Amino acid sequence: MRRLERYLVLVQESGGSALIVLNKSDLCDAVSERLKQVTAVAQRVPVLVMSARESVQDLRVAIRGRTVAFLGSSGVGKSTIVNSLIGEQTQTTLPVREVDSRGRHATTSRMLIPLPEGGAVIDNPGMRELQLWASEDSLGGVFDDVAALASQCRFRDCTHKSEPECAVQGALRTGEIDPSRWRSYCKLQAELRHEMLQGDAVARTGVRAKWKAIHKAMRNHPKYRR
Repeated sequence: MRRLERYLVLVQESGGSALIVLNKSDLCDAVSERLKQVTAVAQRVPVLVMSARESVQDLRVAIRGRTVAFLGSSGVGKSTIVNSLIGEQTQTTLPVREVDSRGRHATTSRMLIPLPEGGAVIDNPGMRELQLWASEDSLGGVFDDVAALASQCRFRDCTHKSEPECAVQGALRTGEIDPSRWRSYCKLQAELRHEMLQGDAVARTGVRAKWKAIHKAMRNHPKYRR
């Protein structure tokens, strides 16, 4: 669930539309429970449950005429879905490891593949680590339930820790917000702010180097020599 939240923040930042695909439903004994968990994270993002081995018709209808990119961990069936959509075995597929049920990298490069009914699909390698490059606005768009509660706090600069009349803490006490979702929000927010500060530091270094070069050039220019 926590990785899914990261994917949703990235999609929000990109300006694209997200569709969550729960593949391999034929191998899951608790589809309804998994769907419930994902829906709680997805908020308004549509969720499609399917098995690429059985049918991809619902997905084909959903993406018809669009350019889409499949993102996910190794072994979730991205290449199998692509093969089913185009009706050919163009993408290499590998079974998951029997020891730990983890996927293996079948796709090692990005490929843009035209779809028979219009549009195209980008098949990406499986992602083992997902670092955020996004804004806090994109974070708030994915965690809109948290953002809406934060706007109801008594103090505008509420840290949601010990302030009186904190709507977020109240929601945590009543169970309106899942504590794990709140912790994930805080973690992603801290990560985004860290990346922002790092970016600012790099930018400042670049500006200093630029002006240092300008001053050096001025000192060496005949017009400014004494």
